[in-house]
Amino acid sequence: MRRLRILTWHVHGNYLYYLTRAPHDFYLVTDAERSVHHTGRSGRLPWGDNVHEAAADRIGAMQFDVVLFQSRLAWESEQYQLLSPAQMCLPRIYLEHDPPQEHPTNTRHWVDDAQTLLVHVTPFNALMWDSGATPTRVIEHGVAPLVEARHRGELDSGLVVVNNLDQRGRRLGADVYETVRRQVPLVLYGMGADRIPGGMGEAAHDVLPGLMASHRFFFNPIRYTSLGLSVVEAMMVGMPIAGLATTELPTVIVNGENGHVDTRLDRLVEVMRRWVRDPAEARRLGDAARRTAQERFGIGRFVADWSDALASVAM
Repeated sequence: MRRLRILTWHVHGNYLYYLTRAPHDFYLVTDAERSVHHTGRSGRLPWGDNVHEAAADRIGAMQFDVVLFQSRLAWESEQYQLLSPAQMCLPRIYLEHDPPQEHPTNTRHWVDDAQTLLVHVTPFNALMWDSGATPTRVIEHGVAPLVEARHRGELDSGLVVVNNLDQRGRRLGADVYETVRRQVPLVLYGMGADRIPGGMGEAAHDVLPGLMASHRFFFNPIRYTSLGLSVVEAMMVGMPIAGLATTELPTVIVNGENGHVDTRLDRLVEVMRRWVRDPAEARRLGDAARRTAQERFGIGRFVADWSDALASVAM
């Protein structure tokens, strides 16, 4: 396949980093303020030489092969402000990171275009969205840890990773975290985590795998979202996963095999307490979780899936 020039936005940093492992050139929209989704090669991620920045006021004069949208704002507004008439005719993909936020089953996706490929990141998301006549496909996550780390679990506590949990309410499980934290030792990392009891603040991308390795298990309190990359990253390290049996997670975690999922918090608390008492059991489940992650979420499969999707629109 020929090497493509792909225009996109910096929406989810870790996902974008994994995506740029594909053998193409990625141009990230920037503006003078480095505003939301216009931050380019930002953060401490080790961006490759194939990742470039594209100033918003120069995009119309640049050459691209594909436009990859990742937000409703970019689709409904920015493309008309930034792209030239010729660029508006380029092959296009919309990458949808989330399940529907309004009604879980009756929300029509705003991309209603037979010429645009709509990519969902989980089968659950694809099931829940009404995508109309827009062609769709699912490309599940792929993860390549920034540093090598293997689960040790010497700390008898669980790790939670959610950004700005105190501002995101029931959907992200703020109340679930607080309820479980009073019964099981938990440590929270993420943006704004230092505002919350048990929170340690944000951890750099290249530090987080080592922090994961030291805790006994990973707990995901989120009720309704896509499959979190932090869950997959924890599995790659070799952590057993505890979480709510909602969205895509029940297709990934098998109780007693690589973790435990349930809709009953008392059962989850019971299981996590057992892992605190029994490091060997946690290690056995964590080893299986790592095998699951390597088999289902390997970076090679992810890059191959994206290469196939790009070829389907640009060849």
